[in-house]
Amino acid sequence: MASISGKVDPVVRRVTAADIIDALGKGLRDFQAMPLYGLAIGAFFAIGGNIIVLSVTALGVSYLAYPMAAGFALIGPFAAFALYEMSRRRERGERPSLRGIWEFLRHPSEMGWMAFVTVFIFLVWMYQVRMLMALFLGLHASFSTLQQFINVVLSTNEGLAFLVVGNMEGAVLSLVMFSLTVVSFPLLLDREVDFVTAMITSVKAVVASPVPMVTWAAIIVMLLIMSALPFFLGLLVTLPVLGHTTWHLYRHIVEPLPAAPA
Repeated sequence: MASISGKVDPVVRRVTAADIIDALGKGLRDFQAMPLYGLAIGAFFAIGGNIIVLSVTALGVSYLAYPMAAGFALIGPFAAFALYEMSRRRERGERPSLRGIWEFLRHPSEMGWMAFVTVFIFLVWMYQVRMLMALFLGLHASFSTLQQFINVVLSTNEGLAFLVVGNMEGAVLSLVMFSLTVVSFPLLLDREVDFVTAMITSVKAVVASPVPMVTWAAIIVMLLIMSALPFFLGLLVTLPVLGHTTWHLYRHIVEPLPAAPA
């Protein structure tokens, strides 16, 4: 099908659990083939995560450390964009280089709008956390330490209600973000499409294969949250592997462009 601009619209294929396993295997092989690049990118975001946690602690709002760590799952697709480019270059038989990837990423494109969507949803998540704290823990709820916040949340009915509702809202926002970005970022990297077309294609991919895709989304969220717990050190491995895997899953989902006539 052709779009209004005359370009061919992306065609979405259904995927199965076998396709996800195959993509994960290819993602692991990409990481093994380019470990230094993946570790460097993972380390960058691990250090950034620790800086954020130290900052909120220094500002006396350490209770925001958990929701901010959980919110990292929302911006994961954007954070892994360089990894998509590395997998794409390796797929083409090209030798990846940080300089080459940076030269490609710094050019203005539709990616800026996708970055805006990602950051906007993250801000919505943080606003919802503060609103739920006001509803369940009090309008002026404040905690001097993270331990005090955890004690209140786990030992009071209001705190448990806050935890349940907050996690439910986080799951919904994560699913929305996943549906909008799981294909859109790799698609924008691979083809000349606008960000709206990319997001629509991404949602179509989730609707076409709801069970495998939602299962993959749950795996991503759990791995990212678990990786964030020990000082974000798990991101050194999980972030590059998930990034490479997402690129190969995109290859399973979106049909390649038809070959140009000779």
